[in-house]
Amino acid sequence: MIIGVAGGSGSGKTTLAHRLYEALLAENSGQGAVILGQDHYYIDQSARFDGDGGSVNFDHPSAIDSHLLGAHIRALGNGQPIEVPRYDFATHSRLAETVTMSTAPWVIVEGTMILHWPEVRDAIDYKIFISVDEEVRYARRLYRDTHERGRSAEGVLKQFTTQVKPMHDAYVDPSAAWAEVVIGNDVSTQDLLRQIKAQLKS
Repeated sequence: MIIGVAGGSGSGKTTLAHRLYEALLAENSGQGAVILGQDHYYIDQSARFDGDGGSVNFDHPSAIDSHLLGAHIRALGNGQPIEVPRYDFATHSRLAETVTMSTAPWVIVEGTMILHWPEVRDAIDYKIFISVDEEVRYARRLYRDTHERGRSAEGVLKQFTTQVKPMHDAYVDPSAAWAEVVIGNDVSTQDLLRQIKAQLKS
């Protein structure tokens, strides 16, 4: 069963993915689930990067290697291990080394655009979209990028207003139409799992 967790930047996708992961592990004695994040699949932008908040649009669908992501999801669904790319957000480069990921009965995929690309969403069995107000999403992204990715507050604001918001409005938000369920941040993990399992049985 492949579960997709989509939504805007800062919507809480990673948090929900880990909540689902932990709940599934608890049900299956510490086994049976893996998480695959879209962020591993950025293309190398090191040669084009022109500064914090510059012209490189990391929030456009073309910034992600969606074909590789889709192929890896299908491989996991077929019981095959994959070599997950590693991306360095400080240098905006894809590293040479990869991380081996084995498949599991439950595969959770999370990312902003995973419901936008047909080659990715068609590989996902149950699609979840998290809808959260823009102000909340910006505050979360500001904290993450300044504390975890070495960004400046000015660069984050410029990028959000000129790239993140336009891309969200053009690509991310419309992709909610492909979701089986659209939720907020207050959803119960157990209720969501029950809903997913009921969908699987049907």
